[in-house]
Amino acid sequence: MTKSRFQLVGSLLRPADLLKYKSQIEKREDIQYPFYADFDGYQATETAAISDVIAAQKAHGIDILTDGEYSKSMWHLDFLWGLKGIERHIADHGYRFEDHDGGNFETRKDIALAITEPLSGKNHHFIDIFKEVKAQAGTAEVKTTVWGAAHAFTELTVFDHLYGEGQVYKTTDELKTGLINAYKEFLFEYKQAGGTIIQFDDCLWELFADDNQQSFFAEGKGGVEGLADEFVAVNNAVVDYGHEIGLRVWTHNCRGNYASRHAAGGSYAAIAEKFLRDQHYDRFFLEWDDERAGDITALKALQGRDVEVVLGLLSSKTNTLDDEARVLRLLNQAATILPKENLYLSHQCGFASCDGGNELTQQEQWAKIDQGQKIAASFWQE
Repeated sequence: MTKSRFQLVGSLLRPADLLKYKSQIEKREDIQYPFYADFDGYQATETAAISDVIAAQKAHGIDILTDGEYSKSMWHLDFLWGLKGIERHIADHGYRFEDHDGGNFETRKDIALAITEPLSGKNHHFIDIFKEVKAQAGTAEVKTTVWGAAHAFTELTVFDHLYGEGQVYKTTDELKTGLINAYKEFLFEYKQAGGTIIQFDDCLWELFADDNQQSFFAEGKGGVEGLADEFVAVNNAVVDYGHEIGLRVWTHNCRGNYASRHAAGGSYAAIAEKFLRDQHYDRFFLEWDDERAGDITALKALQGRDVEVVLGLLSSKTNTLDDEARVLRLLNQAATILPKENLYLSHQCGFASCDGGNELTQQEQWAKIDQGQKIAASFWQE
């Protein structure tokens, strides 16, 4: 079978019967991941919805399948919720995103975490979901999307300060070692279950971009360069282990995607040397659907590497089809920088990074996916 040059980042809009359960989860602190025991009918509804979305992906020519992230409430925290040693709480605020009018937009608030014992990635629920998708995939490949390790580390240390006196981990180095070990335990069991592709999702790179108004630079934080080096080293420790056990290890980067809104700016040019050149991933899914990402010539940082790039030139945030002339122009430009056979096309992010999803219908979503397939087939002459 010819592999499609159009790729899905991962998440797809959830059906209404599944959202009925998901919307209750964010308001409840007295429940424990994966929440099946807390809601009658939830697991059966989720299982049926995953089966349906696998069939829909196949029908639309997708050849690397996910569960649509239907098993998740949020793109990132579900992975930590599934680690032994993590406790989930509701915070007094959500994440800040930029609203359509430029003002502040607040996300759901069940984002607070506590570490109650040494972290472990063994017996993670994501393995059960992977097995479920793999059993239905047929000849298609399956990938699992997971929160990038360095992003998780930054959340636990820089933002939540879950280390120190009275904590399970006394120092950031202890927490880093524990977190990396938990990721490795998960990857080992994922490989044992038949996993071949793991994708680490990550939207913190731009915090190190000096042209991002929400960056560490703009916030006046010192030691930015050293923190960026640590960030890359954490990711590479996990990536290198994945390679050691025989996994293909990919990453997706964007600037936030919540209810068709974004969290930050920052161009790839400002961070390309470190976050593109120095990270050891086999495939990069990158966001280039608007001007915030800057000039596509930032791809030059990947020249000379045997690496694949999925260009997120399409938008999952809008309910209209994308400008095909713009997409083809940028694809042609990218092909002058990197080998055409190393390039793919996608939307800049998934359609529902968190369960509520972006502001479009499922019909509009699939029309945009079909457009992506059409453009890719034209450009690569499939």
